[in-house]
Amino acid sequence: MTDVLRRGRASLAFSFFAQGAAFALLVTRIPAIQDRYGISDAMLPLFLAAVPVLAGVGSVCAEHVVKRVPPSLVLRWSQPVVLLALLGVGAGDQVAEVALALGVFGLAVGGLDASMNMLGVSLQRAYGRSIMLGFHAAFSLGGIIGASLAWVGAHWHLALFVSYLPVVAVLLPAVVVGGRWYVDARDGGGVEGAVDSVPGDVSGSGSLVFRMLLPLCLVMTFAYIGDSTVSNWSAKYLQDVLGSSEQLATVPYNVYMVTTLVGRAIGDVGVRRFGAAAVVRAGALVAALGFGVVAVAPGAWVGMLGFTLLGLGLCVIVPQTFAAAGRLFPGASDAAVARLNIFNYVGFLIGSPLVGALGDLWNYRGAMLVPMVLVLLTLRYAGSFDPGHARYGDGHERPRTADVGRGSNGL
Repeated sequence: MTDVLRRGRASLAFSFFAQGAAFALLVTRIPAIQDRYGISDAMLPLFLAAVPVLAGVGSVCAEHVVKRVPPSLVLRWSQPVVLLALLGVGAGDQVAEVALALGVFGLAVGGLDASMNMLGVSLQRAYGRSIMLGFHAAFSLGGIIGASLAWVGAHWHLALFVSYLPVVAVLLPAVVVGGRWYVDARDGGGVEGAVDSVPGDVSGSGSLVFRMLLPLCLVMTFAYIGDSTVSNWSAKYLQDVLGSSEQLATVPYNVYMVTTLVGRAIGDVGVRRFGAAAVVRAGALVAALGFGVVAVAPGAWVGMLGFTLLGLGLCVIVPQTFAAAGRLFPGASDAAVARLNIFNYVGFLIGSPLVGALGDLWNYRGAMLVPMVLVLLTLRYAGSFDPGHARYGDGHERPRTADVGRGSNGL
């Protein structure tokens, strides 16, 4: 069984890696996609917003599909579709063709994100210790490599299809073969099934479930508002507000990605030693400090220090939010993860327009304080990450023997 779990862990980590690379190849070549298909500046936001909206739809669909088939099957089918859709983005000539490819990419990536994290949560439970941050570290590593390959393609003025084809040719057969070793630890029933065991009045089970999951949904949204702020505004902020050169303005996001990788690579050790709630609190404080440094930075190098702190702080929050959902609903973690995953895309959709609007109406330094305050609100909900107890809607607490995250034995 140990060998089975190890192979399952390695194959799932590679799946996270492949998805990080594919996503980075898409988002870092948006200007090239716009030029290839003649998409106007007015239409581009609609195309960009459609992907996370459809991803949310895909995540909802995944919640219902995994009631009938294992999450590993969803992942085996959705990841090849994502890679082929990426190739399709570079292969077309008409706007309708890229719209179709992006639509397929969005729907498939919703199911992919949800099923990957479902398997990660169930594997963590089987291991009896925190391993979730390691999977997301693999995603960050894939993102760094994908962004680097995208830079090579742009530097050599390669066509999108030529740039994407070698990556897809390598990753596609690898994920198909690696999918043979995914490990399912199936949870029975849906989220509503888990509510039947909650003490107190459960006549309004739907609202009770929502109250139980809501703190984690808010934390997920706040984290992705912060993440999308960095990915969409770091370069503009450094150049326009802090007066850096165009070349230097490209550095903060790369630094952010590297520090995200470092933080996630060592984060599981911190969770095992100090517990998930303590790590999330520390991450929220470091991220808030990062936004504060960015907001008051007198120059570009201090601004980059702020973005470095943001990478170290935000990186631990999202993986632990998925893990906490699995602990909160130990009998229905698949459905809980799928619902929580929707708020990944909610935060992504809110973050960039929010900072842009505040920057235009007020100023960009002040706009950076808004995600700082939202990240600090994570401290209010940090108790939801405590693996020892779960607080239910009626105020009762009950020990969770199936929980993991503190100590090597998961107790």
